[in-house]
Amino acid sequence: MKQSLDLDTFAKTLTDKGYDGYFQTEAAYADKIKDSISRFLEACKNGMDKPMLPNILMLKTYLQWNGDDKPKVECNMWVKYEDGLFDVQKMNIERTDRYGQLLKQSKLTDLSTSSLPTRKEAIAQVSEKPKEQLAPRKRGFRM
Repeated sequence: MKQSLDLDTFAKTLTDKGYDGYFQTEAAYADKIKDSISRFLEACKNGMDKPMLPNILMLKTYLQWNGDDKPKVECNMWVKYEDGLFDVQKMNIERTDRYGQLLKQSKLTDLSTSSLPTRKEAIAQVSEKPKEQLAPRKRGFRM
């Protein structure tokens, strides 16, 4: 069952699931999730901005960042917005190398805010599984 949440509850739910970093709403307004969405909606109300898709907000955040020279995990969420209520619709998770080349991707559709994976689960979907270590081969002379 899909359930839309007000901004405070929506932000708390995402924060509780581990999405506690900085977000961008519609590719701007970098801030914590509640502040980013609030600033975007305020700009829309003042006529300074508008959503790219009607009743859909695009949120973007990094799930894992270890510096410019390391792979990173990025997340895009499409959030349905109607009458002050929010609900996640779909999510793309991408792991890219330091040059921006896609290493692994996961697309989740038909989501709701309650069925959204936690941050750790989302990272695990695009992480490399550690390779099994082979037993070291003994070196030396055999006669």
